[in-house]
Amino acid sequence: MLRDILKTSKSERQLFLQAMEGTKPLGKRLSKKNQIREKPKPIPYQRINDETEALSESQLSDFTEDTLLETDEQLSFARNGISSQILRRLRRGYWTLQDELDLHGYRIHEARELVYFFLKKSVKQNKRCVRIIHGKGLRSAGREPILKRHVKSWLKQTSAVLAYCQAPGYLGGAGAVIVLLKAHSHRSHQFESE
Repeated sequence: MLRDILKTSKSERQLFLQAMEGTKPLGKRLSKKNQIREKPKPIPYQRINDETEALSESQLSDFTEDTLLETDEQLSFARNGISSQILRRLRRGYWTLQDELDLHGYRIHEARELVYFFLKKSVKQNKRCVRIIHGKGLRSAGREPILKRHVKSWLKQTSAVLAYCQAPGYLGGAGAVIVLLKAHSHRSHQFESE
């Protein structure tokens, strides 16, 4: 700026010097090399991710659906705000199945992890409608569908699940559920940071 002033005419220079009369020059600035900068503390991203994942996994407990929320006689569930029309569409196959998980032969603790990671993967891949095959329990002790009860409980605990219903006969009937997941723009907080 001072160089530009020196190139100007004498009258402009005099005007500038009059305007600057009584002022003091600023002190010398430190060069960038001489400036002392504090390094920011590192952010432990991996630890935060690990803790978030552990918290999310621990959120799927073994409560039965009777202890959580009521279901209707057609073995379906819909979150508050989800209309009965959405549930009807889910039962009728309105949405194309985009993926499935078969839990045949898995124990409860193994199935819980598989369901959690399957839902997590489906949400990340923006899949809206998936099927989980839990089986009818024909080979289990007492011939009761043990995984069926647990899967439905885990689905209710997962905020990414909008609704689910028993699969129609040609898709597994009483041995499977069709699950409707939140859309990409409404992604669940439970899986978002992972």
